[in-house]
Amino acid sequence: MEISPREAEVLELVGAHLSNAEIAARLCISVRTVESHVSSLLRKLEVPDRRALAQRAPEPAGAAPSRPAPVLPAPLTSFVGRESERAELAGMLKELRQVTAVGPGGVGKTRLALAAAATATAEYADGVWFVDLVPVTDPGMIATAVAGALGLGEQPGRDMTDSVVAALADRQALLVLDNCEQVVDGVALFLERLLATCPRVTVLATSRARLMVPFERVYPVPPLSLAADGGSDAVALFTERAAAMGRSPDPALRGRIASICERLDGMALAIELAAARYPTLGLDGINAALSHPLRMLTGGSRADERHRSVRAALDWSHALLEPADRALLRRVSVFVAPFTASAAAEVTGSEEGLVADGLARLAEQSLLVVTASPGGTEYRALETIRQYGTERLAEAGELADARFRHLRWCLAKAAGLAAVATDWRARFDLVADDLRAALAWAADQPDQRADAYELARRLAELTFTRNLTGESQRRYEQAAALASDPAAGASMLRQAAAVAGCRTVGDDMYRLRREAADAARDAGDHAGAAADLASAATIAFRFSTTFVRIPSREEALALVDEAREPAGDDPAALAAVALAEAAVLTDAFGAAQGPPGNAVPETIARVEHAVELARATGDPLAESAALDALTGAQSWAGDTFATAATARRRITLLSSLPISPAGTHELIDALSIATEAGLGAGDVPGARRWARRLAEHPSLAEVGHRATCRLLMVDALAGDVGEVLTGSVRFLDAWRRAGSPARSLLCPAAAGVAMIHGLRDDHDALREWREVMRRLGTTPERSYGYGAVFDAILLLHRGQAAEALERMAPEPRQVWKWVTWLWHHWYVALRTEAAVLAGTPDARDRLAEARTVVAGNPVADALVERAQALLDDDRERLLATVAAFDAAGCRYQSARTLALAGGDHAARGAAALADLGIRS
Repeated sequence: MEISPREAEVLELVGAHLSNAEIAARLCISVRTVESHVSSLLRKLEVPDRRALAQRAPEPAGAAPSRPAPVLPAPLTSFVGRESERAELAGMLKELRQVTAVGPGGVGKTRLALAAAATATAEYADGVWFVDLVPVTDPGMIATAVAGALGLGEQPGRDMTDSVVAALADRQALLVLDNCEQVVDGVALFLERLLATCPRVTVLATSRARLMVPFERVYPVPPLSLAADGGSDAVALFTERAAAMGRSPDPALRGRIASICERLDGMALAIELAAARYPTLGLDGINAALSHPLRMLTGGSRADERHRSVRAALDWSHALLEPADRALLRRVSVFVAPFTASAAAEVTGSEEGLVADGLARLAEQSLLVVTASPGGTEYRALETIRQYGTERLAEAGELADARFRHLRWCLAKAAGLAAVATDWRARFDLVADDLRAALAWAADQPDQRADAYELARRLAELTFTRNLTGESQRRYEQAAALASDPAAGASMLRQAAAVAGCRTVGDDMYRLRREAADAARDAGDHAGAAADLASAATIAFRFSTTFVRIPSREEALALVDEAREPAGDDPAALAAVALAEAAVLTDAFGAAQGPPGNAVPETIARVEHAVELARATGDPLAESAALDALTGAQSWAGDTFATAATARRRITLLSSLPISPAGTHELIDALSIATEAGLGAGDVPGARRWARRLAEHPSLAEVGHRATCRLLMVDALAGDVGEVLTGSVRFLDAWRRAGSPARSLLCPAAAGVAMIHGLRDDHDALREWREVMRRLGTTPERSYGYGAVFDAILLLHRGQAAEALERMAPEPRQVWKWVTWLWHHWYVALRTEAAVLAGTPDARDRLAEARTVVAGNPVADALVERAQALLDDDRERLLATVAAFDAAGCRYQSARTLALAGGDHAARGAAALADLGIRS
């Protein structure tokens, strides 16, 4: 099969041993897209895993294996001088874990750090990464900025720091953090965690002050050398930048240039500003400008003196501007991220054509940096110049007005992003940092509280759509704190709880619904408070596996009791209370803190009552939650087909709903349950359909282990070896990137992959996946449910029927709660086959009983029918099950039937198994 150009790029980077996240960052595509390309390459090149795929990657002609190229910004101008400083700083990076290049604004910290990082690239096998912290205004967003640079998405259930640490834990990499001073506390906390847990990561930071963290070594960045002879870096910088502006200074003027550079204290930014004026002012004009009395800082250390030189250069450069350009420079200083002429026009309240001309003039004077982007020409002020412009805004009495205009622009942009289009992600990313900065300002302004609430709410919605669920939850909580109306606050807290559900953080779901109850009570909405309290109780049981501290049954019962009276006759509150009673009193969800057994009739009665009340509310989300409880009750009753039908009802109910946190949370859960319920009923094609939809859901793009776990389970039971091998690569890479969490929902997938490797007789891979299973933990389901089923399939394949029967020794009714959900029919059918092949005297009785239990399940029916044919030595009847297995979508069982038939059929069976990649 032909490999596309993009796949070839991905293959080359896999060969360079980059992770999916690093490949995504390098190619500017999503991690999910990389995963798709890797899966396609595994299929096309017919290799079993990522290691084998890396071996198929081509080596550059005549070159040694390539290292990851540094992910550093490309400077728009050349790096001049500082050879000794660059060498010294690069040398420190070889010896030290963390170096901070410290100096005043404008001394050249960033350019020196970039040059040193580029020099040191060969020392870092896993790459060099640059993170610009200028747009970051919230100390809590440091890890998010780093994750963005690394190409990491958010891992639901863990914060961004955890995701970054997991991604870099075994990497030999250099991380460059630029402009740390405005978020120094956040940087310090992040670095302490990073450096303590990532022993091969080195950090080079730039800051106006040291970070005060362990491992730190400070490198004071000196001014440019000022010697008037040929060794002056300051003169060389002035000369080159002046030449770039179209007028090269006469070499005979080096002495006069050196004098100007000395007056500017060798500060790189000040020298560049002066050089930009050379074509129009000449050296005489620059000298005259610098000689005028200027507003200066007073007192202080040498560092303050250097600040004076930058201030001086900025002051006279500012003074030479036309009044309109001065106003434009200070007004665009409210932007923290690159901006367009159109954006500047809106914020400054000027005509776009005039603004574009003014921005061009400011760029010509080196007061703005201009770059081309897919969205058009963008402008950015260096941080020192931006701070200068902000000070000028304050001096002109325009700061509040400019901030307000910027806030209104941000609100408009946020509203415009509500409709998701093809370029939505790029448009959001372009303005996200400005939205955050505007919110940070407005949140501290009492008279802007209403707008701050609106922007926080909008940003919560946008970051949820962008799959930044951790930030989305924080923004919803921020909106709740900013809301002037307690009812609005309660609504925001409910949304935050739903986002926490998408993140699989049960503790936060529980806390936030209880806080919503308090807010609703403050608003006089007693029925709403009752619904929140009841929902908190339900969450404690329904999502018990997502908690760190699982609420006790007594605690949940107290919430239900508290909710009953204020519920009154409100339909939504009554439905919520009824569901909570079904969850807590009769353990409809099979919770971790629930009793080992429950009375099935009572459970079904309570759940059906909850479903009836939920349907009466007309709220699809409430009805979906109640139907989820019904699937549990029906499975406990052993009604496999009703369970599958109820699960499908949830999908139908939810599929047409607009995207929302609560809707997404319900849909992900519903797809998961529909997959499992369908598989339990023998509907392999349907289960695969739901599982693929789950694997492709955007909210799971960054958690491939969660996205693929159900699909792996389906493909393993169906015997689709190629699909399992491909999907297992995504699963394993994502699971390790997530820090190898011990999550019970992942266990069946790992067991299925292990079984497939056992069928392939790949002992190394089997050991690897059994180690994964060990790390995921042992649960009752593993002992009596999925573990018994997958182990039995492998043992039967190997001809070890007695061992398979021993593995499934417990009667289903002895472990009913663990095998009636999903695994009941598989357990009964395989246990019956094992009894037949092991020659037990009661095999025929077991067959009769099994037929009654699994009737209507196409896969289990075929397994029992095959066992009957084997017992009766009826080859014709045995071969008839081949078509049944094919129709049911179970290729492995079809091939195994031929192998069991013996004679010429055995050869056909062996060939069919070989086609699947299985050894007979």
